[in-house]
Amino acid sequence: MSEMPGDLLYTAEHEWLRREEDGSVTIGITDHAQGALGDLVYVELPELEQDLKNGGEMAVVESVKAASDVYAPIAGTVVAVNEVLADDPEKINTDPYGDGWIVRIQPSGRIDEGALMSPDAYQQFVDELDE
Repeated sequence: MSEMPGDLLYTAEHEWLRREEDGSVTIGITDHAQGALGDLVYVELPELEQDLKNGGEMAVVESVKAASDVYAPIAGTVVAVNEVLADDPEKINTDPYGDGWIVRIQPSGRIDEGALMSPDAYQQFVDELDE
């Protein structure tokens, strides 16, 4: 497993969140998730200005193995999507915490950080899954 950035929050569905200086939140899938999926061949992104519900479907990632929904870990409005993924979905495989980000959301309310995991808690969660 690659090094997990310490400035991110994580979900049990293997998404990561990064708070941006402008108040928006960038979201992607974790290295663990991309590794389990295998080589990605397609990413279906949400529409700009689309309203997302906490826990609702946000995107779809398809690999040679399977298709998997990516769920919105917070409610909000899509303010940016990673257009690079349309032509290069493998960016998620090669750089899940950087160039492989999926979407940026402007939260519609306060983020419930109690429902999210710190890097250490997520690492422990993944280790228990792998046992």
